[in-house]
Amino acid sequence: MSGAGGYVLEARGVGVRFGGVRALEGVDLGVRAGEVCGLIGPNGAGKTTLFDVLSGIRRPDRGRLLLDGTDVTRRSPVWRARHGMRRTFQRQQLFGQLSVADNVLVAQEWRGGGGGLAADLLALPARRARERARRERGERVLADCGLGALGASYAGGLPVGRARMAELARAVADPPRVLLLDEPASGTSAGERELLARVVRRLAREEGCAVLLVEHDVAFVMELCARVVVLDLGTVLAEGTPAEVRADPRVREAYLGAPGTS
Repeated sequence: MSGAGGYVLEARGVGVRFGGVRALEGVDLGVRAGEVCGLIGPNGAGKTTLFDVLSGIRRPDRGRLLLDGTDVTRRSPVWRARHGMRRTFQRQQLFGQLSVADNVLVAQEWRGGGGGLAADLLALPARRARERARRERGERVLADCGLGALGASYAGGLPVGRARMAELARAVADPPRVLLLDEPASGTSAGERELLARVVRRLAREEGCAVLLVEHDVAFVMELCARVVVLDLGTVLAEGTPAEVRADPRVREAYLGAPGTS
């Protein structure tokens, strides 16, 4: 079920201040099921702060957050994650001492094995079947993310681009309702960006995931996203299709360059 306007995730009138500094002011934003929405803006525009609010890391000073129409403003990041919200970060957050495959398995463990301690000790068939299903899901996700041959590798030894894909794999191992991607293309090669785009499109199209991504690579955002929201100085400056946003003189002046430039 989606909330008003068909939004799975919605921010209404969100405001955040750090002392006398206005980080966000009256931000309205929503993402629908099956939609890939981009969030862009100059450095200091408030993008990461908004992600922190959406994911529950920071509570807003004003406004509300809705997930499937339910007010989750005071809900914890763990509660939101268990209700389908997943997030990646600018700085890689992998468990470096675990294998890539185990990083993906960890994301599915919160549901429990079923049957409690007795099932663990006795290795009951239901428990074995659930564990097998998790491993199969993990293998599929790793293959989709181009990591099928790296499952046994230590996550801490991955180059930046592969580590980004491993974070994505972990985020989607337990199917998300909402996926927040914070600069997912940073440090990736052209081929990895193409793979990233394919994975994100498939999640939206086939699994109905609502995707919101922050990214400094504007060309990548414009190609991938059906809708783009522009933040500037903590407020929504513009919103629309990539073509509409590119043509907006306020956006060209504040972010993409002065009017009349490419």
